Amino acid sequence: MTQRTGTSAATGTTGTAGTTRAAGAAAAVTGEAVEGAPGELPGADALDNRRQVLYWRLLARLFDPEEQAALESASLAVVEDIGLPPALLDPQTSVDSVVQRHPELAAEFDGLMTPEPDEDGRDRAAEVRRAALVSKVLLNVFGPVSGAVSAGQLSRWQSDAGWLERALGCAPGELRSGRPGAGGGPAGRGVSPTGTGGRGGTPDLSTLIPAIGPDLGAIEADLVSRMRLREVLADPGLAAKLTPSMSLIEQLLRDKNNLSGVALANAKALIRRFVDEVAQVLRTQVEKTTVGALDRSVPPKRVFRNLDLDRTIWKNLTNWDPEQERLYVDRLYYRHTARKTTPQRLIVVVDQSGSMVDSMVNCTILASIFAGLPKVDVHLIAYDTQALDLTPWVQDPFETLLRTQLGGGTDGTVAMALAQPKIAEPRNTVVVWISDFYEWRSEPLFESMANLHRSGVKFIPVGSVTSAGRGSVNPWFRDRFKDLGTPVISGHIRKLVHELKTFLT
Repeated sequence: MTQRTGTSAATGTTGTAGTTRAAGAAAAVTGEAVEGAPGELPGADALDNRRQVLYWRLLARLFDPEEQAALESASLAVVEDIGLPPALLDPQTSVDSVVQRHPELAAEFDGLMTPEPDEDGRDRAAEVRRAALVSKVLLNVFGPVSGAVSAGQLSRWQSDAGWLERALGCAPGELRSGRPGAGGGPAGRGVSPTGTGGRGGTPDLSTLIPAIGPDLGAIEADLVSRMRLREVLADPGLAAKLTPSMSLIEQLLRDKNNLSGVALANAKALIRRFVDEVAQVLRTQVEKTTVGALDRSVPPKRVFRNLDLDRTIWKNLTNWDPEQERLYVDRLYYRHTARKTTPQRLIVVVDQSGSMVDSMVNCTILASIFAGLPKVDVHLIAYDTQALDLTPWVQDPFETLLRTQLGGGTDGTVAMALAQPKIAEPRNTVVVWISDFYEWRSEPLFESMANLHRSGVKFIPVGSVTSAGRGSVNPWFRDRFKDLGTPVISGHIRKLVHELKTFLT
């Protein structure tokens, strides 16, 4: 099961008879899905056809990345009819992403491929559901990946491999470390590895654990070896030719813990270059609008850049000497530049999960710029399933980014626990929350956010603050924020800059 190179073998695997059989099963499933009576449970033959279609599709995609139209459409009809998300059929969507959006599926993946005690009869409907989940895990782990590998792809594969290990009853990382059984796998639970039990037609892959472990390790080693970025970073000449971009910075941030020596130094230099370039653009946007009204109680600074030449000439016209054609200046006049500002506290909370990398980078830099403004007290919190207070480094976005850890799940309640104690004067506080809001605990988090808004805090939910202005936001949160009167900001980062400047005026 080491097929990861994208080599096509579908024809040789299925053959003419196999293709004909798969097409027949697909046609049967599609016809049944269309013509079946509403609310009527399919018969045993139809359920067997559904299960076969899902496994035929899995085999086809494992050996050939090209889609088989009949199998794909039939599989889509199956998963939608049994109430599973279509994302299960997308090889580019990680199991983590599916579970994050549908947390009720997490328990079904655990022990998915382990045997159960024998039961009377077969639950064919349950077998179809398990076939869809098994196909997702196997395709994500053993499906073909061609060409150079990014750090994001490696991170996603490692996560999916962890779900495969959990499905086999092992702890994540257990099989790849060569220690099967240590994490309480099937053997550790006292279940016979040869039993099939109530799982019926679902293959019992727990018997293949000794073989799967080395395969997983080999696949991971192959992916790492194809991460050419590390080789480039180890060569100062090649590294100097790299052009910093958001995608490159994402790879560097994901892989920074695996770099050392010259490669790590070059990676940090690239990150700093990118941070400085983005900071220059954002600083220009922030400075386009002045903050606060002129404070005329503060004497103007008597420096040349503040000299008001027009007013100075006008006020001294009485000193004009027509014979010598000279203007004698008794007094110089300067422009007031000091602004009236009320001390404000800005709390920026950033989701650092994998889907929010560009937003995290932009907002980290933006927070450092606002931290340099007078009378603005900036705090920065990053979170996934744990929260990290980055306020001590908020002045230096480079150091802040190096302390982040991309990936993982999303639990905003841990970030809220850090943010709430920082709110001393609600009406002089703005909380900017940047996330796609696909949360594990949606209800308690939204209630906390609503309470902040009602207390007088200026709460600004932000769905995306990318340079391209794209992003995805959980519709459940989007609708509730709109009802609350704090609609989600999505689009270009200029929108967020405008909102903050308006509040800080």
